[in-house]
Amino acid sequence: MKLNCWEFKKCGRHVGGEKVKELGVCPVASERRTDGINGGRNAGRCCWAIAGTLCGGVVQGSFATKAGNCMKCDFYKLVHKEEGSALKKSSEILSIVRH
Repeated sequence: MKLNCWEFKKCGRHVGGEKVKELGVCPVASERRTDGINGGRNAGRCCWAIAGTLCGGVVQGSFATKAGNCMKCDFYKLVHKEEGSALKKSSEILSIVRH
């Protein structure tokens, strides 16, 4: 079974998570347009392309401003390794989210 970012990071910001009252539901956990990408639920396996995530205790902005941090992330690296050549490109994900 492939993990979604909230399962890997244990952030508690998914629907029903223990940190939702304090921090709110993460946009990744509720982004339905990207459901199924890279085998994840909602945007759970393409979180790097979704604005407004909370990483390292800091709200991350747009893809352009957070991409550098995301590329260092262990979860980002895991998804890239697991998906290999089947990985959905960030540009494709961004196009889906924008439309």
